Amino acid sequence: MSEHITQKGLFSSLSPKASFFLGVGSALVIAFVVGFFVLLGVVLKKGSTITTAGTASNNGAVATAPTAPVPPPQADASRMAPITDSDWIRGDRNAMVSVVEYSDTECPFCKRHHPTLQQLVAEYDGKVNWVYRHFPLTQLHPKAPKEAEATECAGEQGGNEAFWKYVDRLFEITPANNGLEPAELPKIAEYVGLNVSTFEACLNSGRWAQKVQTQAQDAQNAGGTGTPYNVIVAGDKKIPVSGAVPLEQLKAVIDSVL
Repeated sequence: MSEHITQKGLFSSLSPKASFFLGVGSALVIAFVVGFFVLLGVVLKKGSTITTAGTASNNGAVATAPTAPVPPPQADASRMAPITDSDWIRGDRNAMVSVVEYSDTECPFCKRHHPTLQQLVAEYDGKVNWVYRHFPLTQLHPKAPKEAEATECAGEQGGNEAFWKYVDRLFEITPANNGLEPAELPKIAEYVGLNVSTFEACLNSGRWAQKVQTQAQDAQNAGGTGTPYNVIVAGDKKIPVSGAVPLEQLKAVIDSVL
């Protein structure tokens, strides 16, 4: 009780002006403390949001990797150019189902996908064929367009068989991601039994560049946004399948239309 009286006496002894400034000062101190903790809470909450968003983004990157048969946004496979005798086709040309692959020879996913489609054609034994078309992602792999031309030069000289031998060997030796040295292109030609001088003259002429560009545009018209981009064709049905999907997932789609 005596302490309370002493404090009261102390405040009552101050002048009105001093009491006013003391009150204002106390209010400012309280406001500063409250504001500090409010601001601290906002900063901590924002940091938590950023961390969560970053985790979601990382998870999204894994989820959107080309490993599932999901059509790309606004895919319109019906706009794909029809399969003709000028296409490079592996397997029976009269097969019930065609897998049209738009591929980039420097794409690591295409490199992984290539043996999958080899196995697919072999397992279906005449029921499924594989149509190869060019879709070089020039901004990522500036070497890919010339490599695509090289495959065309192989086909020009040695026909369908030479084309596929050349493509198989190219995917076998390329490290992908724009890693194949241009000097390897004539070596591949020699490896698959082509006349190297004739091959080099063709490649230097650039006469297949327009075909490569046209097929790349066709891929985009059909809904392709990355490689490999596949369109499974069965009669009037055209089913887009984006990415280097596992064999069993491709088979599930094909079995549904056989």
